[in-house]
Amino acid sequence: MDNTVTTAAALPTVDAAKRGKYLSVTSIGLMTAAAVVTSLRGLPLLAKEEMTMFVYLAFTVVFYLIPASLISAELGGAFADRRGGIYTWVAEAFGTRWGFLAIWLQWIQNVVWFPVALTFGAAALAYTIGRPELAKNGVYVGIFCIVAYWLATWVVLQGVEVFARIANWTFVIGTIVPGIVLLALLGYWISSGHPLGWQHLNDAALSQDGHARFWPAIHGFGTISFLAGIVLLFAGVEVQAVHVIDMRSPSRGYPAAIGLGALISVLIFALGALPIAAILPYEKISLQSGVFDAFGAVLADIWHMGWAVAALSLLVGVGAISGVLAWLGSPSRGLLETAHEGELPPILQAKNRKGMPTHILLVQGLIVTVISCFYFVIRDVSVAFFLISAMTIALYLIAYMFMYAAAIKLRYSAPNLPRPFTVPGGLGGMWLTAGIGFIGVLFSFVVSFFPPDQLPVGSPWFYTGLVVLGIVVFAGIPLIIHHVRRSDWATVHDAPSVRPATIPLK
Repeated sequence: MDNTVTTAAALPTVDAAKRGKYLSVTSIGLMTAAAVVTSLRGLPLLAKEEMTMFVYLAFTVVFYLIPASLISAELGGAFADRRGGIYTWVAEAFGTRWGFLAIWLQWIQNVVWFPVALTFGAAALAYTIGRPELAKNGVYVGIFCIVAYWLATWVVLQGVEVFARIANWTFVIGTIVPGIVLLALLGYWISSGHPLGWQHLNDAALSQDGHARFWPAIHGFGTISFLAGIVLLFAGVEVQAVHVIDMRSPSRGYPAAIGLGALISVLIFALGALPIAAILPYEKISLQSGVFDAFGAVLADIWHMGWAVAALSLLVGVGAISGVLAWLGSPSRGLLETAHEGELPPILQAKNRKGMPTHILLVQGLIVTVISCFYFVIRDVSVAFFLISAMTIALYLIAYMFMYAAAIKLRYSAPNLPRPFTVPGGLGGMWLTAGIGFIGVLFSFVVSFFPPDQLPVGSPWFYTGLVVLGIVVFAGIPLIIHHVRRSDWATVHDAPSVRPATIPLK
């Protein structure tokens, strides 16, 4: 992700006509793709689905990418003069209690996501130092996540300019370059006649004629539970909605831009996952180390270039850290803006001289530290990895259900609100678009509670119980805060109203 995108989204938008400059369809499309593709972390998750990955990608495009983009474009343009953001959208529709819950969920899902991203970085370091077995060692992974996160927090506390510059460069060298190498290895693997990984699947993954399935074999929610994680890979597509008023003809240009960004994102993920699915046998695809295993299968095992695997693993690790840096600062700054609405206690409103929310970042660090300790107690790292991902996606999808509901409500409660871009089709088009999006995220939300059949989770009840507990705790905290602040922080309401910034997701 290019953090300059999210920083720009957090600032008041200047009218494009006054500047005499407009953003093109290509510019918005590329920025959207940059906001979505933060690292190669999600490639093994897609590769684990082999050829059925294309069904999951199609589901994501129809039930998530298109509705989320169109709805956020209308809401972002309508409230651009107030910096937009899901707090404003939901608060205008349902009140500040639910607006605060929505923006809190956006913030906390990022916090829960950090250990997932850092797990990938831990695997990268393990392969860099020639100790790949450490990628499956829970103690090592947990310690790495804790130490790396606090180092990233220190960098972010130095200010936006510092961590944005680092995030921009590390995205290129840590995501783009290794992705190109993966494609090159796929070309070699096919041209040299090596067997493709999806040609040697177990019986459950094969169709009746013995070939790889192109449609999931659904025997219950557990067989499609990876769907929720795949949807999460595309989080961030809505972040460019704030720029809808910067286009010359947003009603025509923005849908085209989002279509371009979605297409680029899908191609990057699909083309990146195919080499892993082709080179590695199904049973050897690890969620946290699949990328490095694919490098090693060619560069080390065939070409005897172990040093190249170490170098590429280092680059991929840099890319993982880049994603954390890019997302660490912006959501916390957006949550800080709700302090002007009286939603945060004074202790969480502290900022350093660089304008960074110090106490919120410290609270984030404590939460990340606790969640990272899951790796100490869950034997299989892949299970812990996916469990934390399930919590992340569930929190994230609740916020999106609020967004879709708010879009429909505002069409009735604020019909005369100026909307530079409107979802096509009038009220019927809004109900159809928001309805499809709501159904898609609700289905993914339900699926996230079921442990995946592809992983040895042990007790399904333990897995589901932890996901439920995480959701109840993290969703209950903002409701308690909102209730308490009515009596304890009422004087804050006398402050001038400053609306929160648009917050990107991951």
